[in-house]
Amino acid sequence: MGSFVADVAFRTAAMPKWGETLLGSSFRLGPGGKGSNQAVAGARLGGTVHFVSKLGRDTFGDLARQLYRDEGIATECLFASDEATGAAAILIDETRGENGIIVVPGACFLLSDQELQQASNLIASSAVFLTQLEQDLSVVQRGLEYAHAARVATVLNPAPAAKLPDSIYPLCNYLTPNESEAATLTGLPVNNIEEAAKAADALLARGVRNVVVTLGANGALLRNTQTTKHLPAIDAGPVLDTTGAGDAFNGGFAVGLAEGMSAEDAVAFGCAVAGISVTRHGTAHSMPHRAEVDELLARRG
Repeated sequence: MGSFVADVAFRTAAMPKWGETLLGSSFRLGPGGKGSNQAVAGARLGGTVHFVSKLGRDTFGDLARQLYRDEGIATECLFASDEATGAAAILIDETRGENGIIVVPGACFLLSDQELQQASNLIASSAVFLTQLEQDLSVVQRGLEYAHAARVATVLNPAPAAKLPDSIYPLCNYLTPNESEAATLTGLPVNNIEEAAKAADALLARGVRNVVVTLGANGALLRNTQTTKHLPAIDAGPVLDTTGAGDAFNGGFAVGLAEGMSAEDAVAFGCAVAGISVTRHGTAHSMPHRAEVDELLARRG
């Protein structure tokens, strides 16, 4: 369950200051949104993916519907709105491959409790329920409640960073913040593995069962009350664009859990998916297929 927005990406040699106009080197329009990107990642990895969201009756919404047809993503709980489909403005530093993003969620932010109730049986019959924060927080919590009540494994990717009510944490089997999101949630600095572990402890104390802090080029840290495991990043080639890395990881992680992998193996699998995605431009279109991930993991032994 999550967002679709159209990604409007600009590559530039330098970020503009307020009031400044720069000439960029390239421009791309394509499908995006954290929930949608993660759904595409899951489908390309061989998962049976159903996407719960809401789209406008407009060109950007049509872009999403065509994407889901092409990727084989089920849309029986994809609702329609008269509100415009959302968009994301993405500025990419072409030298470092880093990015800054502004998201206007649009229609997906209007998914209602009544519509979500229509999806409750689908959620209850799933192996994994994966969601994020590019939608109304009350709907996020209600979706997690449906999944938790049905004993479905829940994964909350708390992105974009936001403070969460205490009632959400016990609903999360897995919480997957990056460094900045973990810092926002806990108020603690997260600049290295040791600090990530301390932030994870603070989140476990709030009722989360497992915390996975994604660390960019440093891989990911898995921590629960029994285990602490640092999984290194998996190098698949030169980094071109990190925009879709977090979504690639979460989609891969969810597929791994759905297939019965251990949490540690699912994190490693997610790192491989992310490792390939950053060697390509874009978000949804950067998501690798299963054969590519299996080949990368086989080469590593």
